[in-house]
Formats: sequence, structure tokens, C-alpha cells
Amino acid sequence: MKPDLVAPGENILSARHQWPKGKFTVRNAYVEMSGTSMATPHVSGLLAAFLSARREFIGYPDRVKALLLQHCTDLARDPYIQGKGMPNLVRMIMNT
Repeated sequence: MKPDLVAPGENILSARHQWPKGKFTVRNAYVEMSGTSMATPHVSGLLAAFLSARREFIGYPDRVKALLLQHCTDLARDPYIQGKGMPNLVRMIMNT
């Protein structure tokens, strides 16, 4: 079943990937973006944080994925839209 899970990916403030036209300022150094390119870093960062706390899982990607999916927060939506739900780092760490 896909998706496996969902992550924040809509209207995410991110560093601009192209040099802004005109004068460079803090306001034009960032841009709101949406999509999997914004959701993926959320999950990657969560997994990096988890592996820094639970180093014994380094090198076991299948176990980490199973833990990730097992500890998602259910959003009470159709599983074909939300998968297992939203990843929950605190639940992953507290229950492993």
C-alpha cells in the first residue's frame, strides 16, 4: 500500500535554490515550496535524529523502516491517502 506515511510538505519555508533577482536580502533568500521535495527532508531528519539516539539500529534499514511505520501517529484518514500516518520521533525513541 502506498503511501507508506505522510510528512509536512505544503508551504514549507526553505532556502531559495536560485540566486534572487535584484538586491539580495533575508526576505528574498527564502521561498515557500510544496511537494515531496519538502516532505522528504522532514523524514530524513527524523531518521537521522532517531539513529543518533539509537545507534544500535545503524545498518538495519528494514528494522528502522518498520519502527518508523509502527510508531506513526494515525491521522484518521483513508490509509490510501495517509499510509500509516505522520512520523512520530518521540514515540519511536520512547518505545525502542
